Amino acid sequence: MQLGFIGLGRMGGNMVRRLLQGGHQIVAYNRSPEPTREVEQLGATAAYTLEELVKKLPIPRTVWVMVPSGKATAENITTLSNLLSAGDTIIEGGNSHYKDDAANATMLKQKGIHYLDAGTSGGIWGLKIGYCMMVGGDREVFKRHEPIFKTLAPESGYGYMGGHGAGHYVKMIHNGIEYGMMQAYAEGFELMQKSEFKLDLPAIANMWMQGSVVRSWLLELAASALSKDPQLAKIQGYVEDSGEGRWTILDAIEKDVPAPVITQSLYTRFRSRQSESFGEKVLAALRNEFGGHAVKAK
Repeated sequence: MQLGFIGLGRMGGNMVRRLLQGGHQIVAYNRSPEPTREVEQLGATAAYTLEELVKKLPIPRTVWVMVPSGKATAENITTLSNLLSAGDTIIEGGNSHYKDDAANATMLKQKGIHYLDAGTSGGIWGLKIGYCMMVGGDREVFKRHEPIFKTLAPESGYGYMGGHGAGHYVKMIHNGIEYGMMQAYAEGFELMQKSEFKLDLPAIANMWMQGSVVRSWLLELAASALSKDPQLAKIQGYVEDSGEGRWTILDAIEKDVPAPVITQSLYTRFRSRQSESFGEKVLAALRNEFGGHAVKAK
C-alpha cells in the first residue's frame, strides 16, 4: 500500500523500515529533517512539510500519525484535517487517551475523513519481531488497511478491537498490566539481590525463561539487562510513566474496579523520582516524637 507516515522517532522510524521491507510505498515526514533523510536512503519518499506529504500521496490517501500524545498529536490531526479530502484516512498510532479518539473521529467525519486508532506495542524491538497492533474504528476501514497491520505485526499479532477508541483503550489496559508485571519482577529481584546466598541473577532470569510459569518477554529483557550489568550500577532507579498507567487507574475508579497492583506500581514510580521524600521525613519525626526512636541527622 501507499502510506504517508508522520513521526520517525524510536518507534516510528523502525515502523517505516518494517513497512518498506514489506513492500509498502512510504512518504515520510519528521519535524526535524535528519530522520526523514535516513529513511529516504532506505527507499521512502521524503517530505519536509505536511503539505508536501499530502501532495505526494495518491487519492484516496492514508496517513499514519506517530508522534507524542497530547498537543503534538492534536496539532498534526488538525492540520491534516484541513489538507486531506473526503475518503482519506488518518491512522493514529501513538499512546493517546482513548476518549480523545471519539472527538477526533467526530471532527474528521464532518469532512468525510476516516479515522482509526491503533494502539501499538513493541518498543525498539518491533523492527525485528513485529508490533502488536490493537485497532479501533469502523471495521470496513480497518479491513481496507489490514495489509499495513499485517506487515507491522507478527503472525496473529494484530486485531480489530471495536469502534473508535477501542484500540487505544485496550493498549491503555495493556500498559497498566505491564506496570504491575514490571513491579513484581523488580521486587522479586531486589529480594534476591539482598539475600544471603550470593545469587546469580542473570542465570536465574534465564533459567526462569525455560518452562517457568513466570516466563515472559519482560523477564527475557530483565535477563538481558542483568547480564550486561548484574548490579545495575550504571543506571539510576528513576522511572518515568507515559500516562497510560494513570489513565488505567482513573478508568478503574470510574468503573468501581479494584486495581491495587497497578495503582501501587504507579505510586512506586512516583517515589523513584524523589531524591528524598518529605513524607518519609514526617514518618521519621513522628516515630521520634512518640517513641523516642532515633533519627538520622543530615
